[in-house]
Amino acid sequence: QVQLVEPGGGLVQAGGSLRLACAASGRSFSNYAMGWFRQAPGKEREFVVHISSSGGSTYYANSVKGRFTISRDNAKNTVYLQMNSLKPEDTAVYYCAATRVATFQLRDYYYWGQGTQVTVSS
Repeated sequence: QVQLVEPGGGLVQAGGSLRLACAASGRSFSNYAMGWFRQAPGKEREFVVHISSSGGSTYYANSVKGRFTISRDNAKNTVYLQMNSLKPEDTAVYYCAATRVATFQLRDYYYWGQGTQVTVSS
């Protein structure tokens, strides 16, 4: 089993940057691919980005491609999301999640963090 904790988040002005981290417990973190999702008020949770278990493969939603970068450090059991050129429409609760497969489907992720709020002011 994997437990995920997401410290960080916060308030930033449009055009600014923020880095999220997701710390995992358990010895099997390197066996899991990881993803970030987000949920804005009144909207469904949506896929943001996926990274393979080794970190060698990534897949981004079109809405964040070129602005967000996912990375992971398996020695530290942590996955990161660097967010640059933030826009007000990026405002949401951001969740990290773990899966065994290469997927952007929310239903395929087994373990979820509690979420962290990111607010981008205009």
